[in-house]
Amino acid sequence: MLCDVECLFHAVVPAKDLDSNGSVHQSLIITRLLKQLSNVKVTEDLGYFLAVTELKSIGNAKFDDSSKYSLFPVTFVCRTFLPVNGEIMLGVVRKVHSSGVFLKCGPMNYVYLSSQKMPNYYYVPHGKNPVFSSDSLSRIEKDVVVRFRVFALRWTSRKNEREIMILATLEGDCLGPISLAGSDEMEL
Repeated sequence: MLCDVECLFHAVVPAKDLDSNGSVHQSLIITRLLKQLSNVKVTEDLGYFLAVTELKSIGNAKFDDSSKYSLFPVTFVCRTFLPVNGEIMLGVVRKVHSSGVFLKCGPMNYVYLSSQKMPNYYYVPHGKNPVFSSDSLSRIEKDVVVRFRVFALRWTSRKNEREIMILATLEGDCLGPISLAGSDEMEL
């Protein structure tokens, strides 16, 4: 789910970047804030940080005599992406295995669609290009866009980064591979 959320972060600015009055140029504070956000990437409360859409305010610096840094409170509006159970989403197939497929959906790299959650689809090993095919001849293969429902999600840590892992399902109406406008399909 996409949301616009008001956030308060403290931008960390090295004391050496402050001028003699203890102030710093606004662009430096914003640059430091964006760098910190790119390092955070995702939180369990807000989801993935996609874009800062509005800068509300930059507060006065909080100095710490024992530290070589100053903290500037920055209030801003940010667009975030946090999937929820039952949400319908689109993903691109990255890998096909006999047990299911791995999808990429926006900033999420860990979306798994199990073969048990693909009713009426059967695994067909085509050498290096395996597919899941249905009775209606629709196919799920590498680089195909699939509409799925979020069945379950879990937070995990990999390489000191938090990630959301999603289990997907095609159980329900209007779920499965879709064709997008501008595809290579022949129109009759």
